[in-house]
Amino acid sequence: MDEVLDNPAIKAYLIRLIGEEGINLIVKFPPEGEWSDEQLAAQTGINLNSVRHTLYTLYEKRLAEYRRIKNNETGWLTYLWHLRMDQVADVIREDLENILEKLKARERFEEENDFYICKACGTIATFNQAMDVAFVCPSCDQPLEHFENEMLLKALKKRIEAIKETLGHA
Repeated sequence: MDEVLDNPAIKAYLIRLIGEEGINLIVKFPPEGEWSDEQLAAQTGINLNSVRHTLYTLYEKRLAEYRRIKNNETGWLTYLWHLRMDQVADVIREDLENILEKLKARERFEEENDFYICKACGTIATFNQAMDVAFVCPSCDQPLEHFENEMLLKALKKRIEAIKETLGHA
């Protein structure tokens, strides 16, 4: 597990995903076997709700898996967990691909539209939206003025190129 957390990019990703307490669980997670959330809380000293929250968050990203067993006498279900940190590079790649698509869509929107801003309250509108309100801010009745989005476009393009380079698309 240490080798995964030794990578600063992976550790930063996991901190954003599960926080410091989640990282603490990963560090203290027994390397072998399957463990219930109650066992993990007892072994690690981490609050049971935090353990559950971390495990479910990791599960959503396919970084944890569970096996469910049923007690035939009580009917209670027990979930036995194990980590799948071997998947973390693939998960990060998928997240970056999703971010890249959203940034490209935003870049297209910024390139295809002309924007107007209210200097009084900061409301931003596309040309069509501004035209619909006769270039008067719908929030505060001040005039809308043309807004130059060149800096935003430049920042979007820079971020898109950085992600493409990271993913090997460049």
